[in-house]
Amino acid sequence: MHEFFQKHRLLLAPMAGVSDEAFRALCREQGADLAFTEMVSAKGLSYANEKTRHLLALAPGEDQVAVQLFGHEPDTMAAQAAWIEQEMGESLAYLDVNMGCPARKIVSKGDGSALMREPELAASIVRAIRAAVAHPVTVKFRRGWAMGAETAPDFARRMEDAGACAVAVHGRFAEQLYRGSADWGVIARVKEAVDVPVIGNGDVRGGADAVALTARTGCDAVMIARGAEGNPWVFAQAKAALAGVPEPPAPDARERIAMARRHARLLARREGKNIVRMRKHAMWYLAGLPGAAAARAKINACVSVEDFDRVFDELLECVRAREADRA
Repeated sequence: MHEFFQKHRLLLAPMAGVSDEAFRALCREQGADLAFTEMVSAKGLSYANEKTRHLLALAPGEDQVAVQLFGHEPDTMAAQAAWIEQEMGESLAYLDVNMGCPARKIVSKGDGSALMREPELAASIVRAIRAAVAHPVTVKFRRGWAMGAETAPDFARRMEDAGACAVAVHGRFAEQLYRGSADWGVIARVKEAVDVPVIGNGDVRGGADAVALTARTGCDAVMIARGAEGNPWVFAQAKAALAGVPEPPAPDARERIAMARRHARLLARREGKNIVRMRKHAMWYLAGLPGAAAARAKINACVSVEDFDRVFDELLECVRAREADRA
């Protein structure tokens, strides 16, 4: 996959409740080379759960996505990977196995980063999926499970031996959740340990971060997660910085409100009138803007596009008032 990641250096991470069609479309528009769907439960797919299957829907004009599966049963994971491949065809870029999510509800079932405690089971999952599909299979994991016990380089070698075509590494321990800072050094150590491409992930919030992560680790691609929340422009900044050209300016208040408004409309195409999941996106887009703190309660009561539009209109008036005061 080295050639693939030479052309796809900037990736939007698979984020539950975030990486839906609307958000992917905006991030791709801003320069993401490839976007993941939200992570998908193999067990949910095995039950033909429509809500789970809906996560795989493509946005209008979306050519390819990557899909991340989570679970811990090799046979179920392999069967559902094969189903995804059959259903998505050429729209599927590759499949990833989630071995990095630290959320309690995920690890309590033996999924996500819990698999780092069972490397043999993790390897058997990769082998089973590789045997079931023709598409490349990758693995995303963390620095290690327990604080201070770095296992990622050895884990990466095991995944490579099992057939992983690339690995993505987040620089925190599972027990660390999202506290503290990501240690990019572990990404460099994984890069030294394996021959397959390595994707770096953790604390990339701007163009300078993307350049620094690549320079310090030698990673083949950069995956951006929380740094893109309310900030799809991060991909345009990172793309420019990696190309060695001036970064586009950060969006001003009007641009942030306009993007939030577009996001709500794109989301409504998928969800219909009820777009409550837009609430968190609105909070991220509007953080720090004039009137945003006072609007928090109103945002948390929004359901429809019209509800959000009223809040956006009020915030735009606050911005205009501040601009008038400064004139």
